[in-house]
Amino acid sequence: MRRFTRYALCGLTVLLELTAIGLEARAHEPRSYKRTAAQANAAASAPRANVPGVSGQGKMRFRVLYTSERLPEEAKKVLIKAHGGFAVDRRAGKGESYFALPGAGILQISSDLKDIRVLSTSPDMKNVNLHNTTIWFTQDGRPYLVFPANDAGKVFTTTLDGNLVDTLDSPTAEDEFEQSEVHDYFLGRGNFAPTDVEELGGLYYVTTGYSNLDYVLTARILGTDPFKAVWNDLVFGGKGDATGQFGTAHGITIPPGTKRLDIADRPHSRIERFTRYGHYQSTLKMPAGSLPCDIDYLDQYAVVASLDGPDTSKGAPIYILENDKLVSTIMPKEDLGLENFKHNHNAVLRRIGNRFYIIAQAWNPGDFAILEQANE
Repeated sequence: MRRFTRYALCGLTVLLELTAIGLEARAHEPRSYKRTAAQANAAASAPRANVPGVSGQGKMRFRVLYTSERLPEEAKKVLIKAHGGFAVDRRAGKGESYFALPGAGILQISSDLKDIRVLSTSPDMKNVNLHNTTIWFTQDGRPYLVFPANDAGKVFTTTLDGNLVDTLDSPTAEDEFEQSEVHDYFLGRGNFAPTDVEELGGLYYVTTGYSNLDYVLTARILGTDPFKAVWNDLVFGGKGDATGQFGTAHGITIPPGTKRLDIADRPHSRIERFTRYGHYQSTLKMPAGSLPCDIDYLDQYAVVASLDGPDTSKGAPIYILENDKLVSTIMPKEDLGLENFKHNHNAVLRRIGNRFYIIAQAWNPGDFAILEQANE
């Protein structure tokens, strides 16, 4: 009987370990790269032949314009680790886009999308994972970039040329928050794993989807000369399945011209919308199983990069919405032959002249592509 019990317990342990491994992979662990760099680079070098070459519906159909071959050599070497997102400078006469790769640092894409260069990046930032990128502006128009480092537990602020001006460390038990649960979490030294940041009215809004906390935290920007940000008491959300809670708060976006916070609640396949005070407003439902990572707006359109799709045997889709209605589903892997785009991690829209473009990033393995609207 003891032998049977021992075998049964061993079998249960193995089953639980296998289950945990499966759940960890599904949870989008940042370092579980399934392919070697050589395999990923080979797949990224050119789209697969014998595919339609165009993907999507209606006027929002897209084809490949550039692959990762456009990246600088130092970025190509670490592309397999890609696990971040883009920010676009949408000011008139600008149009540059920014993102980061661990091991390479901050990169800038030119406004015409033709050139990509690596910016001088602080060593504190260069070798950690900067999970997303946000551009924001002070009241007098000065631009800044802000990056959440999910593996380092920090929030970095830089100028547009990559100069580091502020590092916001993890909250501690000395910081005061509206919710006692948040205070107790950091009193118990809970992990701080920021996934995205937005700025509104002098506050940083920080999603913490890779931590057990999963609240949106806020930090107050005290000044910019010198730059200083400190943790603020306003928090909202928390781990859960109810509206206004998150399974994984993965991305946060302020739609242009609004003071609304749109948060991608990935495992629940929804975008939850809040006021600047953390009051829940509404939910934008995405296709079941799509696992939306973030949402980016341009005019009446929005683009949503999905980690998976309703059919997990295929590559994940990139969705285009028009006034919150799904109008196009783009399949980078199946239709465009981008083999590494099994999981999409981030995408942004650009408009140059009368044509739309999508800058997209894949995860596990990492990859990069720019798509152009096929509207002829």
